[in-house]
Amino acid sequence: MAIAGLMTSCASDSIDQKVDALYDKMSQEERIAQLHGLYLTQFYDDNGKLDTAKCAKLIPNGVGHFSQFALNTRKSANDLRDMVAQMQDWLIHNTPNGIPALFHEEVLSGVNGYDATVYPQQIGLACSFNTELAEEKTTQTATALRQVGGFLALSPMVDVVRDPSFNRLEESYGEDAYLSAAMGVAFVQGLQHHNDMSTGVASTTKHFLGYGGGGNADKKELMEDILLPHETIIRLAKSKSLMTGYHTVDGVHCVASKQLQQGILRDYLHYDGIMVSDYGSIEQIDDNMSDVERAAAAINAGNDVDFPEGNSYKHLQEAIDKGLVKQETLEKAVKRVLRLKAELGMLDENPKLYQEGDLKFDTPAERETAYKLATQSVVLLQNNGILPLKEPKKIALTGPNAHSMWAMLGDYTYQSMRFFWKTSIEDDMHPRIVNLKDGMENRLPKGFTLSYSRGCDWTESVETLVEQSGDPRVAYLHDIQNRMIDSGEEANMDEAVKMAAESDVIVAAVGENAILCGENRDRTTLRLPGQQEAFVEKLIATGKPVVLVIFGGRAQVISGLAEKCAAVIQAWYPGEEGGNAIADILYGNVSPSGKLSVSYPAEELHEPICYSYGKDDSRIAYPFGFGLSYTTFEYSDLKLDESAATTAEQFSLSFSIKNTGSVAADEIAQIYVSPTEASQPLSPIKLQGFGRVHLEPGESKTLQFALSPQQLGYYDNNQWTVAPGKFTIKIGASSADIKLSGDITLSGNSNTMPLRTKYFAEMTK
Repeated sequence: MAIAGLMTSCASDSIDQKVDALYDKMSQEERIAQLHGLYLTQFYDDNGKLDTAKCAKLIPNGVGHFSQFALNTRKSANDLRDMVAQMQDWLIHNTPNGIPALFHEEVLSGVNGYDATVYPQQIGLACSFNTELAEEKTTQTATALRQVGGFLALSPMVDVVRDPSFNRLEESYGEDAYLSAAMGVAFVQGLQHHNDMSTGVASTTKHFLGYGGGGNADKKELMEDILLPHETIIRLAKSKSLMTGYHTVDGVHCVASKQLQQGILRDYLHYDGIMVSDYGSIEQIDDNMSDVERAAAAINAGNDVDFPEGNSYKHLQEAIDKGLVKQETLEKAVKRVLRLKAELGMLDENPKLYQEGDLKFDTPAERETAYKLATQSVVLLQNNGILPLKEPKKIALTGPNAHSMWAMLGDYTYQSMRFFWKTSIEDDMHPRIVNLKDGMENRLPKGFTLSYSRGCDWTESVETLVEQSGDPRVAYLHDIQNRMIDSGEEANMDEAVKMAAESDVIVAAVGENAILCGENRDRTTLRLPGQQEAFVEKLIATGKPVVLVIFGGRAQVISGLAEKCAAVIQAWYPGEEGGNAIADILYGNVSPSGKLSVSYPAEELHEPICYSYGKDDSRIAYPFGFGLSYTTFEYSDLKLDESAATTAEQFSLSFSIKNTGSVAADEIAQIYVSPTEASQPLSPIKLQGFGRVHLEPGESKTLQFALSPQQLGYYDNNQWTVAPGKFTIKIGASSADIKLSGDITLSGNSNTMPLRTKYFAEMTK
């Protein structure tokens, strides 16, 4: 029976009633099938035609999910939609209860598909401190994914990452819990269209809990900081799905941890969405367990869905037969999946499972958003006055990242994942990826000249160690370890140095690429790869000013080199419009405005660091929140409520910022909180608000904020406590550059609550 005939109950029936009725009609085989994923491409021939005989053989009872359906095929939006349409039509008309499948994809930097927009990587996007533009980005992403039949996204990653060398730092929003939470909430609100699930896409926050170095933090840091992005996204943005990580907490794999999934997630946060495994993580639970026992351990802990192909959950019926799993446990998992499908409208009488007509990825509006985010993600770390390049100059452009799309593309973009997993080299035309040379040529001012020579490669030998504790599929891809990216260009160092010596200014584009940084890819050093550092030294020796532009997914150690350069720009992986964005910054069409979302190390560090630890750390070259502009700003006139009750809804502060230079620019003002007494159980300094403001030359604006006393609280004895006392509110241009400060006193009795209800400062003007 097709779902259209099943779901004809009156509109007043609740989703739960629909789900209960559907579940009761399903066979046990259909129920378990809803907890599986499969790959779509195995069901199609080379022409994109569905093999219905294979469907009847492999999925006679339907399937819950299709994994990474856009990544695994090089198809236009129209062709991809047509593949989805064929499969959904077959499922609706040829399986017992006609239940459509959830098609999921990665959307960290946009839809992970051929020809789709590539926005800046998350670590750079966090440097924009622009939650509104971040939400606009994922609003667009959801629309694009929904058009081709995608209903679930395995994004965002909101791990608070405090290890500068972590290979997946680029996917995160950096080291700060508050910034990660604010950006994560914006991501999910945009993706889920503020929970209008008729048009939005269900998000999956990951990785629960503490992947990237925070899982084994002490209980206080875990609950106050590491949990905060997940907590806010669940409670404020109503995220529909959540993924555990590959790591262990207290010696237990997260996917099998009742402490995390039941204790913190269900009991403490009252989360009611679905839990999904990271790809193959159930198979990693314990080598001494059987497949049946691992499946039981995961579902009993609270994990609902086995990604990517259900290799473990295909043993669930055996686990039930052996008494290892209760039928009630299976029922809860299946109903959560069905409930999500119902919320997305997939179980409606006439579900809209994709958009008909001619579809186009990478619209002008999406490219414009990608450009804006790229300009705001770039951080100017150093400038002796060489930038912007205003007077006509002979520019020498060189370096391995000067004329390459790989400088623009982080991990979990379509191009990077196709290369890593399928050894497929995609071109830079689907979509158009504007590299730095292209951008500088596109924007070249009148009277300037630009010459180019690559100079050196990223590296001359394999520098990457393949991590074996992540995605288990890597173990079967032995050739990954020995691969490097071929630039397709000759790298002649002598030629480049000669060209540089004849120029007025040198732009050296250096850093990492998709094979040197990303999931399962570890380098043993944070210095520039290969001969890049030696090459830059030769450029410096010409006596011409060097503008160092660094691309990559994490801060790289440039001490000893940066001091000799005229300017240093951290560009991260800026996406498809990155070349145009950086060119506009170099030429002064746009003033840089990004502020660091990580503490930038001055030396090799392979341990957690964070500005909020309050250490005077000589190992940090540039502090969290730091970033230069082409103008100067003056902070003044702080007004702060002197007191508030511990139970008060809010207290107010305001201050003014004036652009005291001659260039229009944006400034990111940051609000920090510090204790005034050593006995107060608070971090020495912690971000609790920020505001981005545009100012014309000479213009002044007053920024007003409302903060909650709960932002001055702390976690203790399984509850949140706001205690009376005096606190210092600091207004800074960075965590180390405090411009204004004042004290506020909270009065009354300690206010305790099981959970916070207020998380963010609100900018009221």
